[in-house]
Amino acid sequence: MPGAISVAPEVLAQIQADFSCEWQRLCREAENGVLAPPKDRRFSSAAWASNGQHVLVAHAYLLLSRIMNRMVDAAQISDSLRERLRFSAMQWVDALSPANFLAFNPEAQQSIVESAGKTLSMGMANLLHDLKKGRISQTDESHFEVGRNLACTPGQVVFENRLMQLLQYAPQTDTVHQRPLVIIPPNINKFYILDLQPDNSFVRYAVEQGHTVFIVSWRNPLETDVDGVDKSTWTDYLDSAVLRALAVAASITGQEQVNALGFCVGGTMLASALALAQARGEKPVASLTLLTSMLDFHDTGILSVFVDENHALFRDQQLGRGGLMSARDLSTTFSFLRPNELVWNYVVGNYLKGQTPAPFDLLFWNSDSTNLPGPFFTWYFRNTYLENNLKVPGKAQAAGLPLDLTRLDMPAYLYGSREDHIVPWPSAYASTQLLRGPVHFVLGASGHIAGVVNPASRNKRCYWVRPTDGGKMPGDPNAWLEKAEEHPGSWWADWAQWLAQHGGKRVKAPRSQGSADYKPIEPAPGRYVKVRAV
Repeated sequence: MPGAISVAPEVLAQIQADFSCEWQRLCREAENGVLAPPKDRRFSSAAWASNGQHVLVAHAYLLLSRIMNRMVDAAQISDSLRERLRFSAMQWVDALSPANFLAFNPEAQQSIVESAGKTLSMGMANLLHDLKKGRISQTDESHFEVGRNLACTPGQVVFENRLMQLLQYAPQTDTVHQRPLVIIPPNINKFYILDLQPDNSFVRYAVEQGHTVFIVSWRNPLETDVDGVDKSTWTDYLDSAVLRALAVAASITGQEQVNALGFCVGGTMLASALALAQARGEKPVASLTLLTSMLDFHDTGILSVFVDENHALFRDQQLGRGGLMSARDLSTTFSFLRPNELVWNYVVGNYLKGQTPAPFDLLFWNSDSTNLPGPFFTWYFRNTYLENNLKVPGKAQAAGLPLDLTRLDMPAYLYGSREDHIVPWPSAYASTQLLRGPVHFVLGASGHIAGVVNPASRNKRCYWVRPTDGGKMPGDPNAWLEKAEEHPGSWWADWAQWLAQHGGKRVKAPRSQGSADYKPIEPAPGRYVKVRAV
């Protein structure tokens, strides 16, 4: 049949034989009452273990899951199509877990009986509440409020335009480094991932190290906005937001150059903006920090399943001239990259068991996503994920000028997270082959967010570093890792030591934020960050 996916007959026969053998074993053990509960947290409770039929159902599901994955691996198709097929299979397999259905979940059934139906009533109430707000609750949102116990580092909004507000934080030391630090966060979410609560705030930590810290707070455009923000382009964001933020911070502090940090998409935007400035003969930054950012998009990990010309053309036609890439679509996409953890776990807990999810600041932030202007998104999608143009000198353009990342020669601190599923750490490392200045690469434990938000005070996890050998970095990331040394705790202290070398001399801390040209507008965190899209 044209277009059918085939498996070699001998491989298929072996898969079938293995399935039959394993299924017979499970049935024998179940019949003899010796079938042990599976080692899967979805089926780990006493309610599952106490009933042999439920144990067999769980094992049957897991067996079918393994067989499905073996079929995907054995399919005679291209690697790119295999990744899409594997992603689709994961969605179906995870969704069809017996734990996700009340009729097959003994733990949920037991809770209904023991509570005299109360958990069922609470689960229905939770479902109706989430249907009304249009998303699954991942945390008890009543515990958090932006400006009260999130994003509460003291400071002032010192500049704003239609794309962003710029916040300057109050010093917490008697003296500060002359050269300020300007942070460009991703505009796909709110900036306060870097300023959650006082004990895990990266912003507060940087301020405590004696830096004058500025951060961009992105505007969250809404369908009801009528000022044309939905037509904003990649160039608009580079010129009117990133480069403008650098210029304002330099003006307020009286410095010719600033230190700049970009996180995730913010790092891609920052490097692109610096390439645009370089094309104009300008060098606004003295040092560059990129956290889990990609400049070379040759390996985009699991996100590659969404990338092809047809999708790009669809988005070009839908959004290329205006409109918004919705926060709900973006949030749903990222949640289904890890469906068991970020979707079905909460379906079971919230709706089948009637539980209220525990308060967790990071998941509150995760639910607070933003809309993106269509022209900005379509340029980004095509020039990075689809065509990987940024890595080729002059191929991508902004403001009518070619962008050449290989002309960026400032000292750079690059960070990747070892278990990152959004920015695979080898892709974060690939920036070492583009930037021409001295590069210090650090690999942290954990994932995309938890690896970055790893407070030094908690002394958790670990990170890897190695000498840069005079600024020369091996092309193979695994060759770098072979000689890297593991250090306990957070990479924050390593970064602080590095940044101090580029901060300039210490001077008396300013008494107030802003300047005569840039007077404070309102206290941090400002009003832009409080606009919700979902």
